Amino acid sequence: MAVTFNSQHPDFKLKRIANVKAWIRLIVELEKKKTGHINFVFTTDDELLKINQQYLKHDTYTDIITFDYTEGKTINGDIMISIDRVGDNAKKMKIDFRDELNRVIIHGILHLCGYKDKTKAHAEVMRKKENWALKKMV
Repeated sequence: MAVTFNSQHPDFKLKRIANVKAWIRLIVELEKKKTGHINFVFTTDDELLKINQQYLKHDTYTDIITFDYTEGKTINGDIMISIDRVGDNAKKMKIDFRDELNRVIIHGILHLCGYKDKTKAHAEVMRKKENWALKKMV
């Protein structure tokens, strides 16, 4: 199956694609799932806002929206990431853009693996899983 990356953002191109794909596959495997088709789309704040309004009826900016098409243990989905929002968040938290991008990428994968983040307890579990996954970055 395939992990694909598409950039609709005029100033962004993902680096180290093979490493990122290997890392994603490792995390999926460690979660006892199978990698199906996972499509990442890197876009702008304005484009992700439109998607948020149209599909989720939320009128807010966000860094990520995950559309989950998982079937059984095979994870499939579209993961939309705002490069603008990732950059802003990295600056606010005084961390490297690449570190924040990796966190957001794996956050989407963890959603596809079944992790939620709507409650405080779920968000804590999600953050721990993100930190665990980031330590395994290839």
